Amino acid sequence: MKRTMKRLAAAAMAATILLAFGAGSVQARDQIRIVGSSTVYPFASYVCEELGATTQYPTPVIESTGSGGGLKLFSEGIGMNTPDLSNASRRMKLSEYERCMQNGVEKIHEVVVGYDGISLAENKVNPELNLSREELTLAVAAKVPQNGKLVKNPYEYWDEINSDLPHREILIYGPPTTSGTRDAFEEMVMEAATEEMSGYDSGYTNIRQDGAYVPSGENDNLIVQRLDKNKDAMGIFGYSFLDNNRDKIQSVRIDGVEPTEDTISTGEYPVARSLFFYVKMAHLDKVPGMKEYVDLFLSEKMIGARGYLKRQGLIPMPKEMRDQERKEWKNRELLQKSDLQ
Repeated sequence: MKRTMKRLAAAAMAATILLAFGAGSVQARDQIRIVGSSTVYPFASYVCEELGATTQYPTPVIESTGSGGGLKLFSEGIGMNTPDLSNASRRMKLSEYERCMQNGVEKIHEVVVGYDGISLAENKVNPELNLSREELTLAVAAKVPQNGKLVKNPYEYWDEINSDLPHREILIYGPPTTSGTRDAFEEMVMEAATEEMSGYDSGYTNIRQDGAYVPSGENDNLIVQRLDKNKDAMGIFGYSFLDNNRDKIQSVRIDGVEPTEDTISTGEYPVARSLFFYVKMAHLDKVPGMKEYVDLFLSEKMIGARGYLKRQGLIPMPKEMRDQERKEWKNRELLQKSDLQ
Protein backbone atom coordinates (compact mmCIF):
# COMPACT_ATOMS: atom_id res chain seq x y z
CA MET A 1 0.00 0.00 0.00
CA LYS A 2 2.82 2.43 0.91
CA ARG A 3 4.54 1.70 -2.39
CA THR A 4 1.30 2.32 -4.32
CA MET A 5 0.64 5.60 -2.51
CA LYS A 6 4.20 6.74 -3.10
CA ARG A 7 3.88 6.03 -6.83
CA LEU A 8 0.56 7.88 -7.05
CA ALA A 9 2.08 10.89 -5.32
CA ALA A 10 5.07 10.73 -7.63
CA ALA A 11 2.80 10.62 -10.68
CA ALA A 12 0.97 13.74 -9.49
CA MET A 13 4.25 15.53 -8.93
CA ALA A 14 5.43 14.38 -12.38
CA ALA A 15 2.46 16.11 -13.99
CA THR A 16 3.35 19.33 -12.14
CA ILE A 17 6.95 19.10 -13.26
CA LEU A 18 5.96 18.51 -16.89
CA LEU A 19 3.73 21.61 -16.79
CA ALA A 20 6.67 23.57 -15.46
CA PHE A 21 8.85 22.35 -18.31
CA GLY A 22 6.20 23.36 -20.80
CA ALA A 23 6.26 26.87 -19.37
CA GLY A 24 10.02 27.05 -19.79
CA SER A 25 10.77 26.97 -16.07
CA VAL A 26 14.41 26.99 -15.04
CA GLN A 27 13.72 26.59 -11.34
CA ALA A 28 15.37 23.89 -9.26
CA ARG A 29 13.57 20.56 -9.19
CA ASP A 30 13.84 17.39 -7.16
CA GLN A 31 12.83 14.92 -9.87
CA ILE A 32 15.06 13.45 -12.53
CA ARG A 33 13.85 14.12 -16.07
CA ILE A 34 14.51 11.44 -18.71
CA VAL A 35 13.66 11.49 -22.43
CA GLY A 36 14.45 9.36 -25.47
CA SER A 37 14.06 5.93 -27.03
CA SER A 38 10.76 4.05 -27.01
CA THR A 39 12.76 0.81 -27.03
CA VAL A 40 14.69 1.70 -23.87
CA TYR A 41 11.58 3.25 -22.30
CA PRO A 42 10.14 0.09 -20.65
CA PHE A 43 13.50 -0.77 -19.10
CA ALA A 44 14.15 2.76 -17.87
CA SER A 45 10.57 3.00 -16.57
CA TYR A 46 11.11 -0.10 -14.46
CA VAL A 47 14.25 1.42 -12.95
CA CYS A 48 12.40 4.70 -12.34
CA GLU A 49 9.62 2.92 -10.45
CA GLU A 50 12.13 0.93 -8.42
CA LEU A 51 14.05 4.08 -7.50
CA GLY A 52 10.85 5.77 -6.37
CA ALA A 53 9.64 2.73 -4.43
CA THR A 54 12.86 1.77 -2.63
CA THR A 55 14.70 5.05 -1.95
CA GLN A 56 13.93 8.50 -0.57
CA TYR A 57 14.04 9.95 -4.09
CA PRO A 58 10.86 10.65 -6.07
CA THR A 59 10.08 8.61 -9.17
CA PRO A 60 11.74 10.24 -12.20
CA VAL A 61 9.69 11.82 -14.98
CA ILE A 62 10.24 9.83 -18.18
CA GLU A 63 9.01 10.55 -21.71
CA SER A 64 9.16 8.38 -24.83
CA THR A 65 10.29 10.86 -27.49
CA GLY A 66 12.41 8.63 -29.73
CA SER A 67 16.20 8.51 -29.69
CA GLY A 68 16.66 11.45 -32.05
CA GLY A 69 14.00 13.54 -30.34
CA GLY A 70 15.45 12.80 -26.93
CA LEU A 71 19.00 13.66 -27.88
CA LYS A 72 17.80 16.89 -29.48
CA LEU A 73 16.19 17.91 -26.17
CA PHE A 74 19.24 16.68 -24.24
CA SER A 75 21.59 18.79 -26.38
CA GLU A 76 19.70 22.06 -25.92
CA GLY A 77 21.88 23.13 -23.03
CA ILE A 78 22.47 23.07 -19.29
CA GLY A 79 19.70 23.99 -16.88
CA MET A 80 16.68 22.66 -15.09
CA ASN A 81 14.48 23.18 -18.15
CA THR A 82 16.50 20.53 -20.02
CA PRO A 83 16.59 16.74 -19.52
CA ASP A 84 19.13 15.06 -17.27
CA LEU A 85 19.37 11.79 -19.18
CA SER A 86 18.48 10.62 -22.67
CA ASN A 87 17.80 7.01 -23.68
CA ALA A 88 18.88 5.83 -27.12
CA SER A 89 18.49 2.65 -29.14
CA ARG A 90 21.56 3.57 -31.16
CA ARG A 91 24.75 5.41 -30.35
CA MET A 92 24.83 9.20 -30.27
CA LYS A 93 25.72 10.63 -33.67
CA LEU A 94 28.73 12.89 -34.14
CA SER A 95 26.42 15.72 -35.19
CA GLU A 96 24.44 15.32 -31.95
CA TYR A 97 27.63 15.37 -29.90
CA GLU A 98 28.79 18.54 -31.66
CA ARG A 99 25.42 20.19 -30.98
CA CYS A 100 25.84 19.31 -27.30
CA MET A 101 29.26 20.96 -27.25
CA GLN A 102 27.96 24.08 -29.03
CA ASN A 103 25.19 24.46 -26.44
CA GLY A 104 27.40 23.97 -23.39
CA VAL A 105 26.64 20.30 -22.71
CA GLU A 106 30.35 19.57 -22.51
CA LYS A 107 30.43 16.65 -20.06
CA ILE A 108 28.50 13.55 -21.12
CA HIS A 109 28.75 10.03 -19.80
CA GLU A 110 27.67 7.19 -22.09
CA VAL A 111 26.14 3.99 -20.64
CA VAL A 112 25.54 0.76 -22.55
CA VAL A 113 22.87 -1.26 -20.74
CA GLY A 114 22.45 -4.38 -22.89
CA TYR A 115 21.41 -5.72 -26.27
CA ASP A 116 18.25 -5.69 -28.33
CA GLY A 117 17.18 -6.95 -31.73
CA ILE A 118 15.04 -5.06 -34.22
CA SER A 119 12.15 -7.42 -34.76
CA LEU A 120 9.87 -7.77 -37.75
CA ALA A 121 6.62 -9.29 -36.53
CA GLU A 122 3.20 -10.34 -37.81
CA ASN A 123 -0.07 -11.80 -36.59
CA LYS A 124 0.37 -15.21 -34.99
CA VAL A 125 -2.23 -16.88 -37.24
CA ASN A 126 0.00 -16.52 -40.31
CA PRO A 127 2.35 -19.26 -41.56
CA GLU A 128 5.96 -18.66 -40.51
CA LEU A 129 7.76 -16.33 -42.87
CA ASN A 130 11.39 -15.72 -43.75
CA LEU A 131 12.57 -12.55 -45.51
CA SER A 132 16.03 -11.62 -46.66
CA ARG A 133 17.29 -8.13 -46.01
CA GLU A 134 17.23 -7.60 -49.77
CA GLU A 135 13.53 -8.54 -49.99
CA LEU A 136 12.70 -6.35 -47.03
CA THR A 137 14.56 -3.44 -48.58
CA LEU A 138 12.70 -3.85 -51.89
CA ALA A 139 9.45 -3.71 -49.91
CA VAL A 140 10.18 -0.44 -48.08
CA ALA A 141 12.61 1.50 -50.32
CA ALA A 142 11.33 4.64 -52.05
CA LYS A 143 13.09 3.59 -55.25
CA VAL A 144 14.10 0.16 -56.57
CA PRO A 145 16.30 -0.92 -59.47
CA GLN A 146 14.56 -1.97 -62.69
CA ASN A 147 16.16 -2.26 -66.12
CA GLY A 148 19.32 -0.55 -64.92
CA LYS A 149 17.52 2.44 -63.42
CA LEU A 150 16.14 3.41 -60.05
CA VAL A 151 12.37 3.84 -60.31
CA LYS A 152 9.57 4.65 -57.88
CA ASN A 153 8.76 1.52 -55.91
CA PRO A 154 5.94 -0.29 -57.77
CA TYR A 155 5.59 -3.27 -55.41
CA GLU A 156 2.21 -3.64 -53.74
CA TYR A 157 2.34 -7.35 -52.81
CA TRP A 158 5.11 -9.51 -51.41
CA ASP A 159 4.93 -12.08 -54.23
CA GLU A 160 5.77 -9.32 -56.71
CA ILE A 161 9.20 -9.18 -55.08
CA ASN A 162 9.64 -12.94 -54.88
CA SER A 163 7.07 -15.41 -56.26
CA ASP A 164 7.80 -17.74 -53.32
CA LEU A 165 6.44 -15.14 -50.90
CA PRO A 166 2.72 -14.98 -50.07
CA HIS A 167 0.24 -12.84 -52.01
CA ARG A 168 -0.15 -10.34 -49.21
CA GLU A 169 -0.33 -6.58 -49.32
CA ILE A 170 2.90 -4.85 -48.33
CA LEU A 171 1.88 -2.95 -45.21
CA ILE A 172 4.52 -2.28 -42.57
CA TYR A 173 3.95 -0.28 -39.39
CA GLY A 174 7.29 1.08 -38.30
CA PRO A 175 9.13 3.75 -36.33
CA PRO A 176 9.17 7.44 -37.35
CA THR A 177 12.23 9.45 -38.35
CA THR A 178 12.89 10.51 -34.73
CA SER A 179 13.39 6.89 -33.68
CA GLY A 180 16.70 5.18 -33.08
CA THR A 181 15.01 1.96 -34.17
CA ARG A 182 14.41 3.48 -37.58
CA ASP A 183 18.03 4.69 -37.78
CA ALA A 184 19.24 1.20 -36.94
CA PHE A 185 16.80 -0.44 -39.39
CA GLU A 186 17.97 1.83 -42.20
CA GLU A 187 21.62 1.07 -41.41
CA MET A 188 21.49 -2.66 -40.66
CA VAL A 189 18.85 -3.67 -43.20
CA MET A 190 18.65 -1.18 -46.06
CA GLU A 191 22.21 0.13 -46.15
CA ALA A 192 23.69 -3.34 -45.68
CA ALA A 193 21.47 -4.82 -48.41
CA THR A 194 21.86 -2.09 -51.02
CA GLU A 195 25.64 -2.09 -50.77
CA GLU A 196 25.48 -5.59 -52.28
CA MET A 197 22.59 -5.03 -54.71
CA SER A 198 23.14 -4.00 -58.32
CA GLY A 199 21.42 -0.77 -59.25
CA TYR A 200 22.32 1.13 -56.09
CA ASP A 201 25.51 3.20 -56.11
CA SER A 202 25.96 2.98 -52.33
CA GLY A 203 23.99 2.29 -49.19
CA TYR A 204 20.44 3.49 -49.88
CA THR A 205 18.13 4.32 -46.98
CA ASN A 206 15.20 6.33 -48.35
CA ILE A 207 11.90 4.81 -47.21
CA ARG A 208 8.79 5.00 -49.39
CA GLN A 209 5.98 7.38 -48.44
CA ASP A 210 3.08 5.97 -50.47
CA GLY A 211 1.35 4.18 -47.60
CA ALA A 212 3.12 0.83 -47.74
CA TYR A 213 5.32 1.90 -44.83
CA VAL A 214 3.35 3.65 -42.10
CA PRO A 215 5.29 5.68 -39.48
CA SER A 216 3.52 4.79 -36.26
CA GLY A 217 4.81 7.08 -33.56
CA GLU A 218 6.88 6.23 -30.50
CA ASN A 219 4.36 3.91 -28.81
CA ASP A 220 5.32 0.43 -30.01
CA ASN A 221 2.39 -1.11 -28.17
CA LEU A 222 0.11 0.56 -30.73
CA ILE A 223 1.89 -1.35 -33.49
CA VAL A 224 1.31 -4.60 -31.60
CA GLN A 225 -2.39 -3.74 -31.37
CA ARG A 226 -2.55 -3.11 -35.12
CA LEU A 227 -0.90 -6.45 -35.89
CA ASP A 228 -3.38 -8.16 -33.61
CA LYS A 229 -6.23 -6.74 -35.73
CA ASN A 230 -4.70 -7.00 -39.22
CA LYS A 231 -3.17 -10.33 -40.19
CA ASP A 232 -1.74 -8.91 -43.43
CA ALA A 233 0.31 -6.21 -41.71
CA MET A 234 3.85 -6.41 -40.31
CA GLY A 235 5.49 -4.27 -37.67
CA ILE A 236 9.01 -3.15 -36.78
CA PHE A 237 10.02 -2.64 -33.13
CA GLY A 238 12.42 -3.78 -30.43
CA TYR A 239 12.67 -7.44 -29.39
CA SER A 240 11.14 -6.85 -25.96
CA PHE A 241 7.79 -5.89 -27.53
CA LEU A 242 7.84 -9.14 -29.52
CA ASP A 243 8.83 -11.20 -26.52
CA ASN A 244 6.12 -9.70 -24.31
CA ASN A 245 3.33 -10.24 -26.84
CA ARG A 246 3.92 -13.76 -28.16
CA ASP A 247 0.28 -14.62 -27.46
CA LYS A 248 -0.69 -12.24 -30.30
CA ILE A 249 2.28 -11.95 -32.66
CA GLN A 250 5.24 -13.93 -33.98
CA SER A 251 8.59 -13.03 -35.46
CA VAL A 252 9.48 -12.99 -39.14
CA ARG A 253 12.89 -14.56 -39.66
CA ILE A 254 15.45 -12.28 -41.28
CA ASP A 255 18.06 -13.97 -43.46
CA GLY A 256 16.84 -17.26 -41.99
CA VAL A 257 17.55 -16.29 -38.37
CA GLU A 258 14.88 -15.93 -35.69
CA PRO A 259 15.41 -13.23 -33.04
CA THR A 260 16.07 -14.90 -29.68
CA GLU A 261 18.18 -14.03 -26.65
CA ASP A 262 20.96 -16.28 -27.93
CA THR A 263 20.98 -15.10 -31.57
CA ILE A 264 20.89 -11.45 -30.49
CA SER A 265 23.60 -11.72 -27.81
CA THR A 266 25.95 -13.66 -30.12
CA GLY A 267 25.35 -11.38 -33.10
CA GLU A 268 24.00 -14.21 -35.25
CA TYR A 269 20.76 -12.29 -35.72
CA PRO A 270 21.64 -9.73 -38.42
CA VAL A 271 19.67 -6.86 -36.89
CA ALA A 272 21.03 -6.86 -33.32
CA ARG A 273 22.18 -3.69 -31.56
CA SER A 274 23.27 -2.17 -28.25
CA LEU A 275 21.06 0.06 -26.10
CA PHE A 276 22.33 3.25 -24.46
CA PHE A 277 21.55 6.16 -22.21
CA TYR A 278 23.43 9.43 -21.81
CA VAL A 279 24.01 11.34 -18.58
CA LYS A 280 24.33 15.13 -18.42
CA MET A 281 27.14 15.33 -15.89
CA ALA A 282 26.62 19.04 -15.16
CA HIS A 283 23.29 18.09 -13.55
CA LEU A 284 24.71 15.31 -11.39
CA ASP A 285 25.11 17.42 -8.24
CA LYS A 286 22.04 19.56 -8.90
CA VAL A 287 19.25 16.99 -9.33
CA PRO A 288 18.83 14.63 -6.37
CA GLY A 289 19.01 10.93 -7.12
CA MET A 290 20.81 10.99 -10.48
CA LYS A 291 23.83 9.09 -9.19
CA GLU A 292 21.59 6.57 -7.43
CA TYR A 293 19.49 6.11 -10.58
CA VAL A 294 22.53 5.25 -12.70
CA ASP A 295 23.93 3.00 -9.95
CA LEU A 296 20.60 1.16 -9.80
CA PHE A 297 20.31 0.79 -13.57
CA LEU A 298 23.84 -0.65 -13.77
CA SER A 299 23.35 -3.01 -10.84
CA GLU A 300 23.35 -6.76 -11.31
CA LYS A 301 19.79 -6.95 -10.04
CA MET A 302 18.76 -4.86 -13.04
CA ILE A 303 21.05 -5.71 -16.00
CA GLY A 304 22.61 -8.94 -14.72
CA ALA A 305 22.18 -12.38 -16.26
CA ARG A 306 19.21 -12.95 -13.93
CA GLY A 307 18.28 -9.32 -13.49
CA TYR A 308 14.82 -7.81 -13.43
CA LEU A 309 15.27 -6.19 -16.85
CA LYS A 310 15.94 -9.52 -18.50
CA ARG A 311 12.39 -10.46 -17.52
CA GLN A 312 11.26 -7.31 -19.34
CA GLY A 313 13.04 -8.39 -22.54
CA LEU A 314 16.52 -6.85 -22.22
CA ILE A 315 19.34 -9.10 -23.48
CA PRO A 316 22.16 -8.94 -20.89
CA MET A 317 25.74 -8.20 -21.86
CA PRO A 318 28.54 -10.59 -20.81
CA LYS A 319 29.65 -10.05 -17.20
CA GLU A 320 32.99 -8.51 -18.16
CA MET A 321 31.18 -5.87 -20.21
CA ARG A 322 28.77 -5.11 -17.36
CA ASP A 323 31.74 -4.76 -15.01
CA GLN A 324 33.44 -2.42 -17.48
CA GLU A 325 30.35 -0.18 -17.69
CA ARG A 326 30.26 0.08 -13.89
CA LYS A 327 33.98 0.86 -13.77
CA GLU A 328 33.65 3.64 -16.35
CA TRP A 329 30.71 5.11 -14.44
CA LYS A 330 32.60 4.94 -11.13
CA ASN A 331 35.49 6.81 -12.77
CA ARG A 332 33.04 9.28 -14.36
CA GLU A 333 34.63 8.79 -17.77
CA LEU A 334 33.41 11.25 -20.37
CA LEU A 335 32.30 10.60 -23.93
CA GLN A 336 34.89 11.94 -26.39
CA LYS A 337 34.43 13.09 -29.95
CA SER A 338 36.97 10.48 -31.07
CA ASP A 339 34.70 7.74 -29.67
CA LEU A 340 32.09 8.59 -32.32
CA GLN A 341 34.38 8.91 -35.33
